[in-house]
Amino acid sequence: MSNFEQFHFDFYQSNYTIDDQEEGYNSYGSNENLCGNRKSQTGEQPPASGFAPSEMLLSSQSYTGQILQPTYSPNTLSYLSYTDGFDEEPPLLEELGINFEHIWQKTLTVLNPMKPADGSIMNETDLTGPMVFCLALGATLLLAGKVHFGYVYGLSAIGCLAMHALLNLMSVPGVSHGCVASVLGYCLLPMVILSSSAVVFSLQGILGTLLALLIIGWCSLSASKIFTSALAMEGQQLLIAYPCALLYGLFALLTVF
Repeated sequence: MSNFEQFHFDFYQSNYTIDDQEEGYNSYGSNENLCGNRKSQTGEQPPASGFAPSEMLLSSQSYTGQILQPTYSPNTLSYLSYTDGFDEEPPLLEELGINFEHIWQKTLTVLNPMKPADGSIMNETDLTGPMVFCLALGATLLLAGKVHFGYVYGLSAIGCLAMHALLNLMSVPGVSHGCVASVLGYCLLPMVILSSSAVVFSLQGILGTLLALLIIGWCSLSASKIFTSALAMEGQQLLIAYPCALLYGLFALLTVF
């Protein structure tokens, strides 16, 4: 045997025999039968559940709604309750402290000095009506040829401070600056009527003087009535009416002269 044939025989020589091949084939067949038995045992179960993700299974089990009808979470319920809360809120004018019904009642109380005043309403710090009446007084004086806006605002501020100090000394519960400004401003309405009359005819005469005195008594009587009812100062109306008459007398002087 040559060297080439010896190399060829050594290269392909191995310990593998036919018996080993038959045993491997039998073992492979037994493993295949075992796998077949396992498949037949598990064939009754649905194969899709084995490959489905756990998130999908949990979501499908917890979903209780219908198609095109999503379930409501706590966040969506809180959002819906928050949007429904807008319908239950009060109007904007009430939040700003503007109540037209109370303004009308205070105006009627001032226009009728003999009408008893409601202390609960008059004790409110409503400045809408006083601002309107101050502007109306200045506008009517302007129509009469008198530019006295600064005097009107200055006398109003000084009068409110003086009356606040006086009423706190005379009354036990005390009073706020807003309440004093509100009452004095509403009682300025008869003075607006006097200034409107000055546009039509001159008040520098006997008729004008009498009309001015009547308006001063009207304003002071209304203001003292409201203060006594709001601060429970029975029997002290004349004491309150006197400083009120002095204050409204200054406005009358601006109107007449």
